[in-house]
Amino acid sequence: GVTAGQRTLKEAVNEAMRDWVTNVRSTHYILGSALGSHPYPMMVRDFHRVIGEEARKQILEREERLPDYLVACVGGGSNAMGLFHPFLADESVKMLGVEAGGRGISRGEHAARFQGGKLGVLQGTKTWLLSDDDGQIELTHSVSAGLDYAAVGPEHANLKDVGRAEYTFATDDEALKAFQEVSTVEGIIPALETAHGLAGVRKLAPKLGKEGLIICNCSGRGDKDVAQAAKAIFGEDVFG
Repeated sequence: GVTAGQRTLKEAVNEAMRDWVTNVRSTHYILGSALGSHPYPMMVRDFHRVIGEEARKQILEREERLPDYLVACVGGGSNAMGLFHPFLADESVKMLGVEAGGRGISRGEHAARFQGGKLGVLQGTKTWLLSDDDGQIELTHSVSAGLDYAAVGPEHANLKDVGRAEYTFATDDEALKAFQEVSTVEGIIPALETAHGLAGVRKLAPKLGKEGLIICNCSGRGDKDVAQAAKAIFGEDVFG
């Protein structure tokens, strides 16, 4: 495990890059999110786009039309980009990325880069990030480790800037509520990352009405998160 700094995704990427450049002859850097310098964001997007290609095919077979909205959580943004990319040319399909609102939108309490972030450079990526007036990276927080990162993938920054995609946030409490609801109603235990996207769906769906059609990318299973979620919800380690 990573022991440096906050021990978040940022430090993990720092350590991976440090090892890579130290051991160039024997090491290759493999990044699982749409971050870093070119060509990594493009590579990850292209590998992940099978998500959107399958979703597009299946929704047309099942509903005989395209969805009104695509929704996905956004940390680095790989799962969201994999879903969004095959639909970019479909102007009728709106896209909503849901960032980590943490304990609320105040410094050091969240990881929502489009809420008070600014353009900057981090770990080889020019993108929106959370930094202070001197360019130092700010502390972040999220109940979800996968969303607890100070920068967002550069293609998401571009989609935001050109107006092709919308970005909002879900707080820890909203994500935990969605985690509980989907687990009990559907029998699907979502990852805490995915729960942020589902929290976005909970707020979006009433606006669309019963005829609205939404695809939410369930990017991971939450078995690994049950103990953490229970502690956050009940305030104690219920598993002893």
